[in-house]
Amino acid sequence: MSSDHHHDVNTYNRSFAIGVVLNVLFVGVEAGYGIYADSLALIADAGHNLSDVLSLLLAWGANVLAAKAATERRTYGFRKATVMASLVSAIFLLVALGGITWEAVGRLLNPGPVKGATVVLVAAVGVVINTLTALLFLKGQKKDLNIRAAFLHMAADAAVSAGVVVAGILIMLKGWPLIDPVVSLIIVAVIFIGTWALLRESLNYAIDAVPKSVDVSGIRLYLLSLDNVERIHDLHVWPLSTTEIALTVHIVVTKKAIDNQLLMDLRNHLHDHFGIGHTTIQVEAHSAENGCRLDRGHCR
Repeated sequence: MSSDHHHDVNTYNRSFAIGVVLNVLFVGVEAGYGIYADSLALIADAGHNLSDVLSLLLAWGANVLAAKAATERRTYGFRKATVMASLVSAIFLLVALGGITWEAVGRLLNPGPVKGATVVLVAAVGVVINTLTALLFLKGQKKDLNIRAAFLHMAADAAVSAGVVVAGILIMLKGWPLIDPVVSLIIVAVIFIGTWALLRESLNYAIDAVPKSVDVSGIRLYLLSLDNVERIHDLHVWPLSTTEIALTVHIVVTKKAIDNQLLMDLRNHLHDHFGIGHTTIQVEAHSAENGCRLDRGHCR
């Protein structure tokens, strides 16, 4: 791995540590005041924040594992741990949403009094903490699914806490106890929408589907446009981790020899224009006696 990647790993390790400490402290405060104020919105938000702490720990562990060196048994190391972490995080969150929904429906059927002022103050603190934690992962969330999972959890929490603040104000002004479970259900809807895309992309990564950032058709056209390339086959693109993409391809050439400079140019172009970090290219002569066993219709 490059020195830049190790720098990113160390930076995010610090971000995860700060995020975990801040949110553990806040979960304890929010849950305690939620029970005191008899606010399902606060308790639901605390439960969700607790799931986010576990998700941060999971993402942190995966980030550390991904930096470990490869071995003879694990030739790609533990890079795939970041994919597994983002997938488990999304599934865990969906389970938590089911529990919040169950409690909210029960409170809708049997509403009770809520201390609005307490709800507003505690949730306002949550807006600050969740926003600060989300900002720790703002830069890396565009290029790392694992970091994006952490960012989306915390950004959603900031929005949700803001919603709880609104609920508390409405309870104080209007005395509407039903607004508390209604806000809880809105919390569920907001988080579900934000989690669905993460779950879908994590599943795609888990089954080695092509990352959506990669244009396979463009890669195919580029390779076929090269001089002396007659055709290509056995083209595969898959994610090694949430930040690294691999490619293998067989190219059939019309001349017997191909120089290393061309192979280097190919790798550089695939890296710079398609984001492929790990490239394996097999060069084959076009003559029939050199036919590749993978050069078949079912071998893409």
